[in-house]
Amino acid sequence: MDRRAFLGGAAALAATVAQPARAAEPKPLEAALRGSINASELGVLPGAFDNQSRTFQRMLEASSDRDMPVFLPPGLYVVSNLTLPRAVRLTGVPGATRIVYGGDGHLFLAERTELLSLENITIDGANRWLGDHTQGLIDARGVSQLSIDAVRIMGSGKHGVALDRCAGRMERCEISGAADAGLYSVEGAGLDIFGNSVSGCGNGGILVHRWQSGDDNTSITGNRIRRIEARAGGTGQNGNGINVFRAHGVNVSNNNVADCAFSAIRANSASNLQITSNNCSRSGETAIYAEFAFEGAVIASNIVDGAANGISIVNFNDGGRMGVCSGNLIRNLVTTGPYPADPPGFGTGISVEADATVTGNVIEGAPRAGISIGWGEFMRNVVANANVIRDAGVGIAVSVVDGAGPAVITDNLIDKARDGAIVGFKWTDRATGDMALSPSRIERLTVERNQIS
Repeated sequence: MDRRAFLGGAAALAATVAQPARAAEPKPLEAALRGSINASELGVLPGAFDNQSRTFQRMLEASSDRDMPVFLPPGLYVVSNLTLPRAVRLTGVPGATRIVYGGDGHLFLAERTELLSLENITIDGANRWLGDHTQGLIDARGVSQLSIDAVRIMGSGKHGVALDRCAGRMERCEISGAADAGLYSVEGAGLDIFGNSVSGCGNGGILVHRWQSGDDNTSITGNRIRRIEARAGGTGQNGNGINVFRAHGVNVSNNNVADCAFSAIRANSASNLQITSNNCSRSGETAIYAEFAFEGAVIASNIVDGAANGISIVNFNDGGRMGVCSGNLIRNLVTTGPYPADPPGFGTGISVEADATVTGNVIEGAPRAGISIGWGEFMRNVVANANVIRDAGVGIAVSVVDGAGPAVITDNLIDKARDGAIVGFKWTDRATGDMALSPSRIERLTVERNQIS
């Protein structure tokens, strides 16, 4: 054997043996849990036979005092009537850590909590009764640092999550089977509601409300909402996928909303509102609504497929004004809804009343009218331009009641309008011939360059 080759191989072997063994790389979950308290160290055990509420409460208080997060190992924890301390950080194993409400009051109630962080936990209300003092399985009030992430919430006897004067975010959560709404926020302080799934709820999907009109600035983006009922009845206060009430500066965008008893997206008295790039299917009433005392609504680039009405920007009689309705696609409307319709009835693609532009929309299958401009004398400063309307009753219906304001109707393409392309109405009564075929004799109306086929 070659002596130099032998000595070189021996040296390499010695170096390998002398090198200390490299530690195994930590698993992702282990790395994420470093610095946390394991719940079992404080006496909270998964799968325990009895209710662990007292032990769980002590655990939360101890972790808050030490400013440390708590890790809940996989398993089932039956608890109830937990009052959350100053800081709560709970995390579990996705799909495996399950908190079940034991009944007799409430589950999580946060009133003086500054920080509330819940992550990777399933919370099951088991459809049990909730007391009058609480609004949901998670009831958080005045929390300035809220983070609810990848939490599954099911079977609440009221709201799934009820937030009062909270700031922060709720994202990637799944809420199902709430008797009332999936998520109810009142007096929010700039919440981000992103990427959640809400389904099978009794009266609403995501609700953003205020007791009095004011800035809210909540962002509702990228959520998927399905099968929202209106068990409490009414003519629109319930049964909406997304409902904004008195909250200004709200952004509703890129949501997918289907099978709601009333509206996919409904905003009441909400100014500086943006409803953009949402997909709305099979709404029982008006798919997208901006109504009553609002100033400023942009409704753009949405798809509406199936509804009693498509988009309504109305109630000038209550101060509703200033709207932009552009680039929407609306189709497959019907004349029936969840209650007997008030005049003029269901089946209209887009309705606007005051200080509004309607431009670049495509509407197909609107049995009453493709576009309706004004209602009686409640009409002022409306432009309808460059819209495509196909297969409608009336293409564009415009109010010609004495006292109504000016409107400009130009450069629209109207195909197969059975009852006339552009027609004037006095309330529900037809008052003119087809103004697309003969010049309008009403000075405040400009009707020009519309293509009719």
